[in-house]
Amino acid sequence: MIAVDFDSAIADQIRRSARKLEDLLGSDVISYSGPIHPFIFQKFRNFVEGVKSDSKRTEDALSIILRTPGGSVETADRFVTVVRQHYQTVNFVVPDYAMSAGTIFCMSGDRILMDYASALGPIDPQVMAPDGSGWIPALGYLDKVTEITNKSDLSPADVVFLRSLDLAKLALYEQAKDLSIDLLKTWLVRYKFKDWDTHRTTNPGTPVTIEEKKDRAAEIAEALSNHKKWFSHGRSLNISKLRELRIDIDDYSNNDKLSKAIRTYSDMLSAYNDRMNRVFHLHSFSKEVYQ
Repeated sequence: MIAVDFDSAIADQIRRSARKLEDLLGSDVISYSGPIHPFIFQKFRNFVEGVKSDSKRTEDALSIILRTPGGSVETADRFVTVVRQHYQTVNFVVPDYAMSAGTIFCMSGDRILMDYASALGPIDPQVMAPDGSGWIPALGYLDKVTEITNKSDLSPADVVFLRSLDLAKLALYEQAKDLSIDLLKTWLVRYKFKDWDTHRTTNPGTPVTIEEKKDRAAEIAEALSNHKKWFSHGRSLNISKLRELRIDIDDYSNNDKLSKAIRTYSDMLSAYNDRMNRVFHLHSFSKEVYQ
């Protein structure tokens, strides 16, 4: 009975934190914690539809508090279709980390909010390993294939590896890579750069053309998918690294009121999920879905 009452008290406090964050951000707020995986899509679609239906807000805006190790880029693409069907403005808040496909998902936002300790990651969609043993980073696998095939003297282990390759799956990995880069370029131009009308550094005040937006998006996509630059699929890219790539990030580190509200909601929810051993959790003021 005490445990039930304790859990109920925590859940009520999390809900109150969600409501406070809605008012501070001027939007509906949902939290997504867990992998981006096809089995979650229907739950995500139904959840967003329900939040929108229940909402009394007038801004037509959604803020997604995102905490994910990444996953399927195809699923991230479908997530974007859902949120853009129901909201004019979609912002992402990353209190902790959003890696790989999570980074790609963030690039579909009008704004990305982070603090000094937040991290995005290199873009690298997760794909099923050739032997079906689990999910692996597509670009890391392709890089390994390229490294071995470029050798002039193959070791016995290299020969075994090459013989085990499934060319059809290799083609799928290439397609996942191309899709990741294409989506990132498309979303940056369509959403993140939509209000970028004049240059701020080079030739300040001069109009920004659509070709310049496309070129900038291509530069960012190339940099985020360049494993030789980051060395690791799990490399954490903080605000300063992202700004080196000329990605506009809203830093809330020095906004004490907003920072406290985001941390309170996100940290409490994360700790609760960890205690309950949940694989993923969708949460809003009025709804929650978990597994």
